[in-house]
Amino acid sequence: MTTACEIPAVAVDRLLSGRFQRLLVMAFGSGLSMYLLTSVVPMYLAANGSGGVGAGLSTAAMMFSAVGVELVVPRMLARWGYQVVLGVGLVLLGAPSLVLLASASLPVVLAVCIVRGAGLAILVVGAVALVADLTPAARRGEALGVYGVAVGVPAVIGLPLGVYLIDVIGFGALFVLAAVASLAGLVMLIGLPARIAVEEQHVKVLGGVRRSGLLMPTLVFAAVTVAAGISVTFLPLAVAGDRQSMVASALLLQAIAAPAARWLAGRYADRVGPAKLLAPALVLAAVGAGSLVFLPSPIAILIGSTCFGAGFGAAQNLTLTLMYNRVDRSRFGQVSALWNLAYDGGWGLGALAFGAVVGGTGYPVAFALTAAVVALAVVPAVRASAA
Repeated sequence: MTTACEIPAVAVDRLLSGRFQRLLVMAFGSGLSMYLLTSVVPMYLAANGSGGVGAGLSTAAMMFSAVGVELVVPRMLARWGYQVVLGVGLVLLGAPSLVLLASASLPVVLAVCIVRGAGLAILVVGAVALVADLTPAARRGEALGVYGVAVGVPAVIGLPLGVYLIDVIGFGALFVLAAVASLAGLVMLIGLPARIAVEEQHVKVLGGVRRSGLLMPTLVFAAVTVAAGISVTFLPLAVAGDRQSMVASALLLQAIAAPAARWLAGRYADRVGPAKLLAPALVLAAVGAGSLVFLPSPIAILIGSTCFGAGFGAAQNLTLTLMYNRVDRSRFGQVSALWNLAYDGGWGLGALAFGAVVGGTGYPVAFALTAAVVALAVVPAVRASAA
């Protein structure tokens, strides 16, 4: 993918250019479309007889679809440019939600999740690469933090609101709302770069990962996203139905903590370097994930969700900034695709694996195993900070 795309080198340290603002608005709408249904679709399936396995499959289908498409998004962007490709992504993410109005069968829902996953892949890879190009290198961590807020605030709104609105307006109205949130972003494409002006280095998404120092942050971030996919998919199912307001509060706290930590981590990473902050972020995420073992305790769930959200948000920024710092501008597209592969692959794999084992182990043990996966990622992060 070419990422210079008709954008002159940035000579001033201005973050919020007109193009960057339009990108942020588009990211907000597409993020809201995603997060409104992240916990709702698994609950929709469970309410219609598909159980925990169906819930895990829905999240896994969307994320694995995203993983597959992310491998080709750089080539799509190089051929058609940002406006066309991002427009396709908005349509694929939003429009299929309307199909859920007609059917709750597992095959139909999984098909919808697959198509939405393709749209998500296009949007996240294209947007993250464009952020790095639209903003000055000296403030890249902060710019990625601002972008993190733009995509994190929809989680603050969408995750708890989706769960809450099920009993207020029903599943059908939520599906329509999710479609509108994404499709409205088409207006924001006006003014974004339409053509690629400078060719990117021809490298496959997985090419040169080890030699360029991208492997460690990719795997570390994937470990955290495993826990993220599990928490938003299964926490509503792990808690008794009469305590869903507490689940909504926990998801709200997690969603608030993530973008705030992502922005703060970006500001400090520009000063001290992202590697030094990565291990503490992972420790915080592991502690948060481990606290879900104490499911009967509302305090443990609320505090744990907050801690995990903060650690997860910081890890998002720190791993991505670290990866961008290790390559030149011609490989920004590869970094964006690789980082999003870790995000969506970990999210989907976590939900799928958790759904397969929770029936035999129970929720506390399964959540403990989740925390152990995150804790293992602390080791390479500590080594990176000492290097």
